[in-house]
Amino acid sequence: MGRIAIIGGGISGLSLAYFLMERAPDLEVTVFESEKRPGGKIWTDRTEGFLCEWGVNGFLDNRPMTLALSEKLSLAPLRSNDASRKRFIFSGGELHRLPESPPAFLSSRLLSLSGKLRVLAEMIVPGNAKDEETLAAFARRRLGTEAYQKLIDPMASGIYAGDPETLSLRACFPKVYDLEKNYGGLIRGMLKLQKAKKKQGSKDRVGAGPGGVLTSFYNGMGELIRMLKERLGDQLRLGYRGTALERKGKGYIQHFSDGSSFEADVVVLASPAYAAAEILKAFDKKLSGIVSEIPYPSLSVACFGYRKEKIKADLAAFGYLIPSREKRKILGTLYDSSIFPNRAPEGRVLLRSMVGGARASDLAMEQESLLVDLIRKELADIIGITAEPDFVRIYRHEMAIPQYTVGHGERLRNIDAALGRHSGLFLTGNAYRGIGVNDCIENSAKLAEKIIEESL
Repeated sequence: MGRIAIIGGGISGLSLAYFLMERAPDLEVTVFESEKRPGGKIWTDRTEGFLCEWGVNGFLDNRPMTLALSEKLSLAPLRSNDASRKRFIFSGGELHRLPESPPAFLSSRLLSLSGKLRVLAEMIVPGNAKDEETLAAFARRRLGTEAYQKLIDPMASGIYAGDPETLSLRACFPKVYDLEKNYGGLIRGMLKLQKAKKKQGSKDRVGAGPGGVLTSFYNGMGELIRMLKERLGDQLRLGYRGTALERKGKGYIQHFSDGSSFEADVVVLASPAYAAAEILKAFDKKLSGIVSEIPYPSLSVACFGYRKEKIKADLAAFGYLIPSREKRKILGTLYDSSIFPNRAPEGRVLLRSMVGGARASDLAMEQESLLVDLIRKELADIIGITAEPDFVRIYRHEMAIPQYTVGHGERLRNIDAALGRHSGLFLTGNAYRGIGVNDCIENSAKLAEKIIEESL
């Protein structure tokens, strides 16, 4: 029977443990989490009747693994309300609905006529897929500067809290990269794929975006963590911060900050990249250095609750994102109580605003009173909410979302080469091959198979 230590009790570590136990019940799997609660960036805080998501607020329903895992855990996925299909961009001092169809794109005032014509001209822009290119450079080259500033830039903030001038297109949006590489362009590629789907009898729409419907659970994303925690039972140990790793024979000894240690045949570092780099520092300095190159900006999430009678704005939507060219203090605001039910008490609404990210990381760590004041000002300017909130919670992430900057693909290749020298040692988590819940769960399932086949 093999002994496996998983360092990190976020969704990657927990789901990996679940899949290992499911596929090989005789394995001795133990998950060590440094905090007093599992879940990493997934934590649902129910307070004063409001349901606040500390970090992750859902997953897309277009990939089967998360839905299948939810079913195994006896969880009922909850798809977002129809109203949340409406998404807005704040530009030029007003909110513009994000176009969802060609007619809507043509009638939208978000882009100027020249900006729209430049987007349509993408069809005749020569295909020139580069192995490595920033998201900003790609967007300007294929769609034009205006579309980049008003569409692509806020999308990068909304998904990664990132700076498109440094993010790698291929690492962050491989589907978009593949459209140009395989078909010579985005519009041409989507038209060809749509035609192929039509021939197959499918009515699904093809797009360059991730697709799918945002999905969670009635009591929030924390339900997924709660059920995984129940399944693991005593195999999940909380309050154990990994500090160092050493080799012992064909296995490993994992050391912890309280002075304890744990011997295992296989060790999986499912912690954030910066924590994994610290554990690896004395074990493999070169590998530690590569992993430490993955940056994490700071981000604060602010939940504001109001009585409905205080709000005149139409909140029947997902919310809005703000391009960096607008020089605002927040990245955007989500109308959480319009996206999912059970997010606010009867007669109340819940808004969730993001501050910081790659372009304003220091701002996220400002004192709470300053953050509250600046968010209130932004909400007043953008959607006309001047009332004082009845409920406020600020959640800080000093190291928030890993950034897949230019060179990320090369970093992954170097990490894989280094791990090839250490049989039985693995890295996983959202720092490497996808930041979303779906990515983490799918990667855990693949890694479970690999560990069973190669290491035990």
